[in-house]
Amino acid sequence: MAQWRNGTGTLTVTDAQGGPEEVIPLRIAASYRARSRGLLGQDGIDGALMITPCGSVHSFRMRFTIDVAYLDRKFRVVAVHTMKPGRLGMPRLRARHVIEAEAGAMEKWGLRPGVRVAIDQSEVDGK
Repeated sequence: MAQWRNGTGTLTVTDAQGGPEEVIPLRIAASYRARSRGLLGQDGIDGALMITPCGSVHSFRMRFTIDVAYLDRKFRVVAVHTMKPGRLGMPRLRARHVIEAEAGAMEKWGLRPGVRVAIDQSEVDGK
């Protein structure tokens, strides 16, 4: 099992039909404080945010609509949902990680149930 830390990295989505890979900048929220903060107080995000460990999210006090992808232990997408501000997401029992991005991004990247992603944790901040 990987030891996650707050920091940045990349999210790689490979098309199952052998199409081109999408490489997306990724922020990682692994500490309690970073997971609690998430995207609150922001007007948008370039790339995506991975919250780990996480099985459900909410969008209370959010300023924009988000796409949420739930990932299992092997980084396979379990479910993808769009959440408007002020909503509570249903818990996903198999989910261990959550990827959040601006609404519409997941469809553009090809993230849908059954797709497997790769995460490269490159930089780590000391917090």
